[in-house]
Amino acid sequence: MAPPAETYLAIPPGDHCLSGNLHTGDTRGKTETIEEAPTYITTPQHGNDNGNILFYYPDVHGFYNNSLLLMDAFADAGYHVFGIDYFRDDPIWKHQNADKSVKPDFDRAAWRDKHVAFAKATVPKWTKAIADKYGKDTTKYVCAGYCFGATYVLDSLTKGFISAGAFAHPGSLTEEQFQNVDKPLLLSCAEKDHAFPPGKRNKAQAILEEGQKKYQVQLFQGVSHGFAVRCNLEDPYERYVKEQSYRGIVEWFNFWLSQ
Repeated sequence: MAPPAETYLAIPPGDHCLSGNLHTGDTRGKTETIEEAPTYITTPQHGNDNGNILFYYPDVHGFYNNSLLLMDAFADAGYHVFGIDYFRDDPIWKHQNADKSVKPDFDRAAWRDKHVAFAKATVPKWTKAIADKYGKDTTKYVCAGYCFGATYVLDSLTKGFISAGAFAHPGSLTEEQFQNVDKPLLLSCAEKDHAFPPGKRNKAQAILEEGQKKYQVQLFQGVSHGFAVRCNLEDPYERYVKEQSYRGIVEWFNFWLSQ
């Protein structure tokens, strides 16, 4: 059963998740199945391997060029990256029309409930299976989530083995999840985000502050939900914000893993 609406600080995915731009470029990872979930695996290049693992929790569009390129970028920063397709080849974009509206026969609530159930059951055992197979005694772990994936960042930072996390333009986050965070968290946010509006964002920050959690807030003016993955790269400011979000997350992870 979903939490009561009033407990959400970031609302579940909706129309705000459907807009944005597709990015072009060649991806280099491979896909294999781990714990019944298609998994994108991409590794560091050019000898900059830091020996650590980053778990990537995608937005409602799942595995598409934007998310694959972003995972490759995290690998370029030195991380072995594992991304989970908890939609199992049923991303939201397959239910959209050419104008990015959803098809009239699409049951969004049923789609969301189905994939949330799978993700909540699978993400914990998926991360553990990867750690068992690919991790070493010296390996440390971080996680990054976007939109739909943000909730699994907070869940992963609750007394687990993952050392730090970050999310951008989140969805489906409750007060309780922020209260339970036990590891460093970076929040990459748009100043005005329908899914995570200022009042709710400030309340989340207050919960983190009152609980003496380790956190940082990135706040970007002039962009909207999806800015860190689906921005217009032809717009210099939108490109800058996307890149700053990425760099901030990498620097956050690098710092906490160096402690």
